[in-house]
Formats: sequence, C-alpha cells, structure tokens
Amino acid sequence: MEDKIKKYVQLKQANITCIDYSYDMLEQAVQRFNAAGLTNIICQQGDVGSMTFKDNTFDYVLSMNGLHVFPDKPKAYSEIFRVLKSKGYFIGSFYVAGESKATDWLSKNIMARKGWFTPPFYNSEETQNILRNYCDEIDFHLEGPICYFKARKR
Repeated sequence: MEDKIKKYVQLKQANITCIDYSYDMLEQAVQRFNAAGLTNIICQQGDVGSMTFKDNTFDYVLSMNGLHVFPDKPKAYSEIFRVLKSKGYFIGSFYVAGESKATDWLSKNIMARKGWFTPPFYNSEETQNILRNYCDEIDFHLEGPICYFKARKR
C-alpha cells in the first residue's frame, strides 16, 4: 500500500471530503482510494474560493501546498473558515515569501509565469496575522520557505 494512503486507512470512521480544482489530481486520488478499498472518502471538483458547503460543516480543513496557488487568497481564507466549525482545526503547509531568495525568484519568475503559483505571496508574519484574524491557537513553524501550521478557529 502506498505511504500516501496509509494515513487515510487509519481514519475509516471519518467522513472525508476532498476538493480540488484539478480533475486530474482528483482522478489520481480516486484511483488511490479505490485501490485501498476506502469508501469513506468523497472527491469532488471545486474552487476553495467558492465552496458549496454549508457554514460550519467540517471539524478539520487540511490544505497541503495549496494557498500559494489560490488566485484570491483572502476569499480562500474566508471560505475555509466559513466551512470550518468553531473550535475546528485548519492544518496546512505552503510556500511563504521572504525566507529563501532562490525560492522567491523561482516562485515569481517561473512558477507564477507558468500559472502554477499565484501572487501575491505572503510572508511568514503576514500569514500568521491572517490566521490570528480567525484563530485563538496557532502552532506555526517554518522550514525554509515552507510554513507548517495547525490553527484552531475561535
């Protein structure tokens, strides 16, 4: 079994909803979940800036390597916290500006021009300030230009 799937196998009692803008990414996920016999995971195409879920739907929202891609970051944050229940957790990782000149150059001159990353790119302090607008507990770490965090919504 793939290492990427093992964590989901341990969550068989959880109802998991995956959304992605990319049909290709979703198809890859569906194939992995089906191969592992996982039936508690729903995958659907969607835009994090305009989610169709009701307010306060989820106990956890996980975004791995996503926020530096989203075109309307304020709307994405607003939607994430709209669908997250009070005292729910937003867990994520993504690129932050200002921690690596080489990565900043690559993000701006290659990744953004190809449409893979979308400016503006927030730095660590800006990112933490955004999280503070919504959250009462924030566990935030940097590894070079990547932040990792767990934040609890008020």
